[in-house]
Amino acid sequence: MSSCFGQYLKITIFGQSHGPAVGVTLDGFPAGMEIDEENLALQMARRAPGRSDLTTPRRESDTPEFLSGVLNGRTTGQPITAVIRSEHQRPADYGDGVDLARPGHADYTGHVRYFGFEDWRGGGSFSGRLTAPVVLAGALCGQWLAGQGVTFASHALSLGEIADAPLPDEYPDAETLARLRAMPLPTLSEAAAERMREAILAAKAEGDSVGGTVEVAAYGLPAGLGAPFFDSMESVLSHLFFSIPGIKAVGFGDGFGFSALRGSEANDPFRMRDGRVTTATNRAGGVNGGITNGMTIRATLAVRPTPSIAKRQQTVSLRRMEDAELEIRGRHDPCLLPRVCPVAEAMCAIGLMEMWKERAACVR
Repeated sequence: MSSCFGQYLKITIFGQSHGPAVGVTLDGFPAGMEIDEENLALQMARRAPGRSDLTTPRRESDTPEFLSGVLNGRTTGQPITAVIRSEHQRPADYGDGVDLARPGHADYTGHVRYFGFEDWRGGGSFSGRLTAPVVLAGALCGQWLAGQGVTFASHALSLGEIADAPLPDEYPDAETLARLRAMPLPTLSEAAAERMREAILAAKAEGDSVGGTVEVAAYGLPAGLGAPFFDSMESVLSHLFFSIPGIKAVGFGDGFGFSALRGSEANDPFRMRDGRVTTATNRAGGVNGGITNGMTIRATLAVRPTPSIAKRQQTVSLRRMEDAELEIRGRHDPCLLPRVCPVAEAMCAIGLMEMWKERAACVR
């Protein structure tokens, strides 16, 4: 099972949706960083379930417990291992094994891949519950990167036909960042937030779900991170973004919009500003040739509608090997966007720190 990422900062996640705990080990994290507990708690709370009527009613405190690698509030340079206890798991909601494969889920593919020995409860290791340790790892990486002048932001860019304004290429003010991180569904436009909220609650009332797009940005990056071909910045970040359950497409800068442009429109002209090289526009999303160019990294993630819905659906019985129908029970998000935002920031921070350490290793 592929639960590990990285060469210079090695991250391993473990646990299942309805197991006793989920957790993470980070090997290669620098020594001496003082952990900002308040920021860590904020990031974990942004992802945690049960915080509003837009998410699953399952409630988890998601308070991390450090088992190693931290002493007196500072990282020691040894592997950091932390667990997050699951307080309200309900495995009984999922019966005594896989029979009716849930459409849109990994029930069938996981059953085939692991020869019937998989943990089927709530999706097991395929569950969004595994994004809790990801956010923990990303929060630590984000704090280290903040010391290098890097800041992250994310928001719901669209939901159905409802669109928010895109994130600015220039560093947003602290008030805007704080407001986005405090919102149950972060948007730049309050009107867009209200319309999105209404659409989510309408789908929820009908036993259905909705999808949309999330935009994530990283500000304050230097030029020179990444490498061509297999370790390009887009390759590394896409690998991580696609690891988020429910992500079906990723674009950088104008993304698919490039297909409608001419070269004269698509290219970002280089200019000098305050003694440094910049670009007049940022259609490329901060990356040229797989390497950061010093502009803001901007990525858009397409998020599918939550596959767990209350409507009756067609499926098959894996025990009887015949067509069947299914009604899903349990506690589920009517929309993944609110909780994807902090996970996208976390994945971005993990990827950037990995590439930061890779570049540092190359110049030694």
